[in-house]
Amino acid sequence: MTTTNFKRTKLACYTAYFTMSSVFCLPPLLFVTFRNTFGLSYTLLGTLILINFCTQLAVDLFFTALSGKLKTEAIVRIMPLVTTFGLLVYALIPTLFPNIAYLGLVIGTVIFSVSAGLSEVLLSPTIAAIPSDNPQRDMSALHSLYAFGVFSVATVSTVFLKIFGTHNWAWIVGFFAFLPVIAAVLFMTSPMPDMSSAHTENGSLRPKNNTVGVVLCVACIFFGSCAENAMSNWISSFMEKALKIDKALGDILGLALFAILLGLTRILYSKFGKNIFNMLLIGMVGASVCYLVVGLSSSLVLAFIACVLTGTFVAMLWPGTLIMMEEKMPRLGVSAYALMAASGDLGASVAPQLLGIVTDTVSASALGARLATSLSLTAEQIGLKAGMLVTAIFPILGATVVIIAMRYFKKQEKTDLLQLK
Repeated sequence: MTTTNFKRTKLACYTAYFTMSSVFCLPPLLFVTFRNTFGLSYTLLGTLILINFCTQLAVDLFFTALSGKLKTEAIVRIMPLVTTFGLLVYALIPTLFPNIAYLGLVIGTVIFSVSAGLSEVLLSPTIAAIPSDNPQRDMSALHSLYAFGVFSVATVSTVFLKIFGTHNWAWIVGFFAFLPVIAAVLFMTSPMPDMSSAHTENGSLRPKNNTVGVVLCVACIFFGSCAENAMSNWISSFMEKALKIDKALGDILGLALFAILLGLTRILYSKFGKNIFNMLLIGMVGASVCYLVVGLSSSLVLAFIACVLTGTFVAMLWPGTLIMMEEKMPRLGVSAYALMAASGDLGASVAPQLLGIVTDTVSASALGARLATSLSLTAEQIGLKAGMLVTAIFPILGATVVIIAMRYFKKQEKTDLLQLK
């Protein structure tokens, strides 16, 4: 089957990744609304993120173990409908869970998180299995559409809530719930590539000499995911509560601009990027600096710029690690993608939850109260800044892992050359 036969399939993958952004972006945009409407703490709101990514982690690990025994083509076709079902539960919370709204949030989160986990495990290897002259470009383009999806969700939902009021939040969730149906229709009317090429013979990770390399990639994507998702999940609340920026303005100029920089960086790398190691190292170091500036700066403008600029630095940390894995250890199989997704989801659950816990803890502490008084800030502002400051440890550790990976793979290349001689 020629490459042109898979144009609709590739479009379906891109559409699914684009619409999946609502699963990650929409709940954090509504955090302050949920806090005001249902009286939820930052810890409980952070727990929703933890549930989201822990559910995805379970799905990832499930596929790591059983990828060779599942009908992946059938699962790919139905997974967008699961996203729709989960978001509809969210939208119907006022009707189904009027007195126990948090339970509804948890149930809806679990459902659409299953679909998100499936998407992360299966969409990348599906794109990789489609014949292409430039597979790196296709992979980077796939991940860039997630970023542009975040921008679209942030912009549309912010404008809607500004015009119709935050009390109508369920309607915008219902709107985004129906968009994944488009991806499902495209998948059901498209041919699927031969996924067997993405498996090894027994569906497990290949040779033992790849173990160290895989571990380094797993660690790299974990810290990169921490750096990306802590900011993407909390930037809206930070803009509104810590920087005292109007919610609509903060979401459009904050989260939306963060997402644009995320997507543009991925697009630019797909066209001009060459050295993924340098890109990963610059990304980790740059993200570290941004988090430190956000946490320590007393300047609203400087903190705002650092929040947004984080999008540029974290853009390639997740897809870039996948590219590194493909370059240095090709044809590892779907199980490797599942393992990478598991590590990424673990990072995406740990960092935002930790940020929420630190925010609540510092806000309620005597030290936080004293700092707030001395700096003429509220305890909540001090708590959010402390959360951002603690998060800086993840990209700092990530930079260390990238340096180790660079040395390891260079050593492996020299060893391979000697063996060939």
